[in-house]
Amino acid sequence: MSFRSAVVTFPGSNCDRDLAVALEKVSGTPALRVWHGDAELPEKLDFIALPGGFSYGDYLRSGAMAARSPIMQAVAQAAGRGVPVLGICNGFQVLTESGLLPGALMRNANQHFICRTVRLSVENSQSLFTAGYEAGQALHVPVAHHDGNYFADEDTLDRLEGEGRVAFRYAETVNGSRRDIAGILNEAGNVLGMMPHPERAIEREHGSTDGRALFESAIRGLVEA
Repeated sequence: MSFRSAVVTFPGSNCDRDLAVALEKVSGTPALRVWHGDAELPEKLDFIALPGGFSYGDYLRSGAMAARSPIMQAVAQAAGRGVPVLGICNGFQVLTESGLLPGALMRNANQHFICRTVRLSVENSQSLFTAGYEAGQALHVPVAHHDGNYFADEDTLDRLEGEGRVAFRYAETVNGSRRDIAGILNEAGNVLGMMPHPERAIEREHGSTDGRALFESAIRGLVEA
């Protein structure tokens, strides 16, 4: 299998190893590791992943400082060329702060850190990341965040809904996210940001394997393209 992926590490990332392990377990190929201060990405990447954590200690706004790391210019350029980019939790925050996805992630409505497995609904099963799921399929995936409350104005929310860019929705009230949005896609469909952690749900020992199909879908779609 020819699959070349990279995981970006920022100061304060703490899920980068988990994400690299998940990519290797599913693809059979070790993920490359990229430091936030690098100016360039490795050549011929098929997939870029931004992990969870607390980049720069969540100072200013979560993801705001990481979004201005040197590597993010290269990530934005790669995304513009169509390279798939997955941002999980803090990675989702970085994607919104860098303008690669609309909206913002605010403090949870209950003002508490939330760490538990939640129920999700697959809203779009036609994207590169979600083709392995059925529309409406129920998933059980962990969350672990303090700033996962997705916000966007009504026009943006309507556009996301109308264009099928809501990838995942919470099936229960979790953090106050507008319209219970848990993950969204960019216009081209090659950038996905989501607060739940699919990399923590790829093996039975984790309590759920519902996250595995996300990685399998992306890898299969890229290899077969």
